[in-house]
Amino acid sequence: MEEKHRSRFDLPRVIPVFPLSGALLLPRGRLPLNIFEPRYLAMIDHALRTTRVVGMIQPCGGETLRPDLFPVGCLGRLTSWSETGDGRFLITLTGVARFQVETELDSATPYRQVQANYKAFPHDLEDNDDGAEIDRERLATSLKCYLKRHDIDADWTSIERAPAEVLINSLAMICPFDMAAKQGLLEAPTLCDRARMLTTLIEMATAATGGEASGGTLQ
Repeated sequence: MEEKHRSRFDLPRVIPVFPLSGALLLPRGRLPLNIFEPRYLAMIDHALRTTRVVGMIQPCGGETLRPDLFPVGCLGRLTSWSETGDGRFLITLTGVARFQVETELDSATPYRQVQANYKAFPHDLEDNDDGAEIDRERLATSLKCYLKRHDIDADWTSIERAPAEVLINSLAMICPFDMAAKQGLLEAPTLCDRARMLTTLIEMATAATGGEASGGTLQ
């Protein structure tokens, strides 16, 4: 983690937020985004000139133009960006830490800003090494069946070699779960909790398509 983000006290309290349904960012995860709406172009332009951070958060209903927000999101740092010939930004956000929304500010900017509190997630800035507690065999069994049912090929060598946090968070971010499931994965207190929830979601998705579990193990 960069020097300026060594503890939660280094993180900005006021942050711009990007409400986006189904988009999940987790600490140390990488989320590519195509930015084209004028208000979010302004947000990214401002972030690049200042703190280089944006909060990813899901809307949870309310008005279409200004929906209510879930209470928890994830701060992301702009780690790559380019501007296209037609004025879009192609960016990658790398997850820094989850936050709770304390309050939304009455801001004059075209994008929304909130006051963020990181206190509930004290370990998000630390590399997570509790992979020994995760049932990778059960996850492999469910994942293989899920991918088979959806005719998706996978690089199993890379999956087997991936550190637990990389594997769990990457799968949580890319699997096409609904908004509520994505939020549940985001708010899971620990990596082990997220792994158990992820495995259950994959098993439920497979069962819904009539799949039967197949064998497999991840190391």
